[in-house]
Amino acid sequence: MGLKVAVQMDPIESINIAGDSTFAQMLEAQKRGASLFVYHPNTLALENGQLSATGQIVTVKDEVDNYFEVLEEKTVSLNDFDVVLMRQDPPFDMHYITATHMLEQIHPNTLVVNDPAHVRNAPEKLFILRYPQFMPPTLITRDVAQLRKFRDEHKDIIIKPLYGNGGAGVFRLMENDQNFSSLVEMFHESFREPFIAQKFLSDVTKGDKRIILVDGDVAGAINRVPAKGETRSNMHVGGKPVATELTEREYEICAALKDDLKSRGLIFVGIDVIGDYMTEINVTSPTGIREVKNFGGNDIAEMIWDAIEKRLAS
Repeated sequence: MGLKVAVQMDPIESINIAGDSTFAQMLEAQKRGASLFVYHPNTLALENGQLSATGQIVTVKDEVDNYFEVLEEKTVSLNDFDVVLMRQDPPFDMHYITATHMLEQIHPNTLVVNDPAHVRNAPEKLFILRYPQFMPPTLITRDVAQLRKFRDEHKDIIIKPLYGNGGAGVFRLMENDQNFSSLVEMFHESFREPFIAQKFLSDVTKGDKRIILVDGDVAGAINRVPAKGETRSNMHVGGKPVATELTEREYEICAALKDDLKSRGLIFVGIDVIGDYMTEINVTSPTGIREVKNFGGNDIAEMIWDAIEKRLAS
């Protein structure tokens, strides 16, 4: 009998399979004989220790216009599954956090990837604070005076939401930018949390490297080069993926992370590096594995499932 695998994800009918890391993992799971059940976190229900979800049993294939088939719609007990892949996109808000608490009730009897408690405790822009030696100058605050002082010191900065994703809400503010006050006011009105400011890294024009680690080990990397006139390298805002190799500094960063990631059950992680600096550690729903394979790199979906099966066996 193959594994019973549930995938907590955004609606399957809305994904772009060409670059979707969740879909790549589903293809590999099915290849290994697993059955697939997909559901949205909105359907989670916890009662008397039983965690249920409503969704669809599906099969998948790597065909753009015909990539999944629904076999049955039903409500299931996730306690009865072998693995749950937690793969819905952020924002990392209370809805997301609540889902991690609910999944924690079945983990590790049902293996949740990544470990929901450690996902909850490792938001992308805060987990990195454990590694200040690899970070660019960074400030986390809501205080206008502190933000102004930070810009005065570093002249050219990036400001962004602390719990944002996908490049949304990322702004560059240079030394004499007259939009500083109005932008900070907008952030105050839009977000209750502090925001993050970092020194602008001019090396971003050469690319923002996504390095993927599987159970703490380097699995592959892709460089994302921003479109002309953009400071964001995210591919859905025009960033172009290009082949790359890791530098000695990047191997040093990955080696420093390894034991921490393994001990936390963070099997699939993507870190972002610009020049010599790590800017984020992505543990919620990292991407990039299809791009790595397209450029002749490792089949990272295969590596992820090898790591999952090793965890299940132990």
